[in-house]
Amino acid sequence: MSREMKIGNRLVGDGHPAYVIAEIGINHNGDIEIAKKMIDAAVHANADAVKFQKRTPEVCTPPDQQTQMRETPWGYITYLEYRYKVEFNEEQYREIDAYCKQKGIPWMVSVWDEESVDFMEKFDTPAYKIPSASLTDLNLIRKARATGKPLILSSGMSTMEQIRQGVRIAGEKDLVLMHCTSTYPCEPEELNLRMIETLRREFPNIPIGYSGHEVGLVPSAVAVAFGACMVERHLTLDRAMWGSDQSASVEPGGFERLVKYIRVTEAALGDGVKKVYDSEKGSMKKLRRVNGGE
Repeated sequence: MSREMKIGNRLVGDGHPAYVIAEIGINHNGDIEIAKKMIDAAVHANADAVKFQKRTPEVCTPPDQQTQMRETPWGYITYLEYRYKVEFNEEQYREIDAYCKQKGIPWMVSVWDEESVDFMEKFDTPAYKIPSASLTDLNLIRKARATGKPLILSSGMSTMEQIRQGVRIAGEKDLVLMHCTSTYPCEPEELNLRMIETLRREFPNIPIGYSGHEVGLVPSAVAVAFGACMVERHLTLDRAMWGSDQSASVEPGGFERLVKYIRVTEAALGDGVKKVYDSEKGSMKKLRRVNGGE
């Protein structure tokens, strides 16, 4: 079994360009026009896909948190009311679906509960993501896998045994496993990019990706050098916008640079075979000195 799978019309895995996902998540704050501007930014940056998050709020919000009050752009409301404010309904997702088709970019979602899988089956998205928080929700993994779509499994806030269990339930076919540290934003000392190599050794048949929450762009390009075949970063129009994920997100200009850095990294890696390039021969002729011998 090769370390390769297909998402839509793109092959993902070793030997293929990294699949770059612009994670819109809930950074749109429930505003469809903001979501469209973020889709535009992802297209301009040459991202391979955009991704949203789909929750059933009363299922995903712990009961003890539902009635907690919170200051929001919509006033002082309960946490459950806030969760509903940032959820798109079917009509809005149909608008997103049409807009992404118009712009020529695939879209997908992280599904946070089984009802959300049923909801999303109304749309022809190329894959489902299981977020880090749901890696241990084995019934959700089974439900998403039963759709027949490829899965992206994120591994933040998880032990190695929990990761192994999630992979066992998901099965290795049509699966990407993402290294991730679920801190927003994440300090460099906790990114642990060498885990990409660890996961590649542990799961030799599974493409390994990287979901980053750091401030800055360099670690995401380094992740590709370590073997990440998929990179996901949060996108925002402005990091000063209201919302819990904004500070760990990348603004449009930065996302454009990020994609360029990833492509330069891929080009620079080479094949590991030492050779003398034609571009070196002029310098070799002018500068090479040969003394002595054996």
